[in-house]
Amino acid sequence: MKKLIITFLALMCTVAGVALAADAKAGADVFGKSCKMCHGEGGAVPNPNISKMFGVPIPILSSPEVQAKSDADIKTVITTGKGKMPAVKTVTGSSIDDVVAYVRSLKK
Repeated sequence: MKKLIITFLALMCTVAGVALAADAKAGADVFGKSCKMCHGEGGAVPNPNISKMFGVPIPILSSPEVQAKSDADIKTVITTGKGKMPAVKTVTGSSIDDVVAYVRSLKK
């Protein structure tokens, strides 16, 4: 009986993890609305005019430097900003995880 309960709980955790998993496709949609203006198509071609206006380079999101960051670090950049990048207030809740999943999908 104990094995059955443990197996059931393990299965439920797996199903819950899949159900709660971030969605890179949804993140791409959010990225297109809230991030693309500065980071460019697919995070690969930062907007040179915005970069010039702020006087800082905008990172390429597939770069090893960005991809080396933890998910928590990327979430913090989205929610609180970093340097001259302001917080992205239009990205909230599970959409933050979706954007992180999308950024991860850009890894070369």
